[in-house]
Amino acid sequence: MDTEKRSAESIKEIYLAGGCFWGVEKYLSLIKGVVSTEVGYANGSTENPTYEDVCYRNTGHAETVKVLYNPDELSLERILSFYYEIIDPLAKNKQGNDIGTQYRTGIYYVDDRDKEVIENSLEDLQRRYDKPIMVEKMSLRNYYPAEEYHQKYLDKNPGGYCHIGEEKFEKCRKESRLL
Repeated sequence: MDTEKRSAESIKEIYLAGGCFWGVEKYLSLIKGVVSTEVGYANGSTENPTYEDVCYRNTGHAETVKVLYNPDELSLERILSFYYEIIDPLAKNKQGNDIGTQYRTGIYYVDDRDKEVIENSLEDLQRRYDKPIMVEKMSLRNYYPAEEYHQKYLDKNPGGYCHIGEEKFEKCRKESRLL
């Protein structure tokens, strides 16, 4: 088996919802070991929703980032520790100035072997707070890529809206280089 095929077979995926997906996607794409990111809509009640559907038609979808990563370079625990840096885990259906169920936080897995890692990570996160954390944890029921204009939005629109402060992006760049 050639190296490229073996490498492609070892790629894992996780889906993370953390408010507006533009900034979450940009932030996660900076992490060494992340192979690719894509924004989309997850775990809702409709097929192939549009942005307008998700925002105004009560579809139940969360703005979510599909993350493909190389587990030989980056563990799921490490991805989650980066993720926790950019969310308010106590906020329900809200991150930054964005309010609504589509802006909820969530960790959606496709590999049942990841469930225990996620549960342990969330238990560790909960120990930091006196109030209950609001991060959903569940298997991925469905996922639909968002429209093209949402993909790599902050790369296309460097001054675009983002609820994640620039200091978080800079910290991610620095910490990722240390991996």
